[in-house]
Amino acid sequence: MARLVVVSNRVTPISGRQAASAGGLAVGVLAALRDSGGLWFGWSGEIIETARGDDAGVPPARVFRTGKVTYGLIDLPEAEYEGFYAGFANRTLWPLFHYRLDLTSFEHPWYATYRKVNQRFAEALRPLLKPDDVIWIHDYHLIPLATELRRAGCENRMGFFLHIPFPAPEIYTSLPWHRQLAADLCNYDVLGFQTATDVRQFNNYVELEINGRADRKGSVQALGRNLHVDAYPIGIDVDDVTEMAVSPEARRQAARLGSSLANRQLIIGVDRLDYTKGIVERLRAFEMLLKANAVLRRQVTFVQISAPSRELVPEYLELRQQVELLSGHINGLYSEADWVPLRYINRSFTRRTLMGFFRLSRVGLVTPLRDGMNLVAMEYVAAQNADDPGVLVISRFAGCAQQLDGALVVNPYDVHHVADTLQAGLGMTLDERQDRWQRMMQAIRKNDIITWRDRFLARLENRVGVG
Repeated sequence: MARLVVVSNRVTPISGRQAASAGGLAVGVLAALRDSGGLWFGWSGEIIETARGDDAGVPPARVFRTGKVTYGLIDLPEAEYEGFYAGFANRTLWPLFHYRLDLTSFEHPWYATYRKVNQRFAEALRPLLKPDDVIWIHDYHLIPLATELRRAGCENRMGFFLHIPFPAPEIYTSLPWHRQLAADLCNYDVLGFQTATDVRQFNNYVELEINGRADRKGSVQALGRNLHVDAYPIGIDVDDVTEMAVSPEARRQAARLGSSLANRQLIIGVDRLDYTKGIVERLRAFEMLLKANAVLRRQVTFVQISAPSRELVPEYLELRQQVELLSGHINGLYSEADWVPLRYINRSFTRRTLMGFFRLSRVGLVTPLRDGMNLVAMEYVAAQNADDPGVLVISRFAGCAQQLDGALVVNPYDVHHVADTLQAGLGMTLDERQDRWQRMMQAIRKNDIITWRDRFLARLENRVGVG
């Protein structure tokens, strides 16, 4: 059986209790590797100092084994980290792929560094590969990696999965290097997206911009390459989430929060502090709810947990200030001596604690302005008490909205609609809540993390050679 090699920008060896605070990609990778084992390769998170232009000072990959998983870690020089990660990945590709052209910077030195780091990844990974390895590369940081590995003589089967949305051609072509990155994507054997919409956007680009062909069965011919393109929506480990939601830690933290609510209904939002998550719009919708429904005041508390993210990027610093100002405005306007309507928390919690909070809440508010899938929404559903489940309010622009037909779907830009939907969720009958929850649970069990892994790898392992 071929060995699986997973490559992601960041690799953090985690096991046991540490997995309770891991992010979505890490959880998915671990699920992919834990059964059969394999190699997980990527950046260690360490930044090293080297003389300008001095590549000789960068050490090779560090390789070690934990359980069935072998880890390969490389460090990055500070200048390369800045251009590759803080620059091109998170100030060019991230905002562009999330339809935020107004926040997108097109810096040519960043792009040059982005390609240099992908070349560094390829050079460090190539000696660790075996001829029959199957290579699965993840996310927007590493789009050119297949190209660099092919140049180094690698003929292994390679697949790529994009965890974030793929934008419409009209957005994507604003990138000065759109054709180069399209050629990079075509160097994979299997190209996976979160949703059918993402597949359609990519195929439209292929046919309109680079004279390629795409058929309904997923076959794409472009730039001299043949590849398979399809939607592989990522899911969660449902049983793991349900167990975390009733764990001692979850129960303890939920009881602590519950006692402070004084029997008020809880609305909860949990996100990284990121401009794609619609946090500002969400807070305005909550303000609208309080303004339009005086009877709900003192009856409901909104807890918004926003873990710090990319704190050195100017756009994120500005967002934090905006959220803090708006939170203060809402509390200043509506608070009473014994009730604060909004609790804004700018720090991280373990996943067990969050699952306990989810289980306690009446409404889960997940309203990104654009999102690849959004595993938080699925975790919210899986964490619920079947006898008394909460209501999920989800943005139509989250990939998972296409699967979760029991959710209340909203346009996050329409704060009046979101406020009205929150009111409907808070007042929903038990029978309707149970019916909607059961439908959503069926969907997330059908499309769980194992299904995602198996579908993608089954297609990749059936691809032979290089097209």
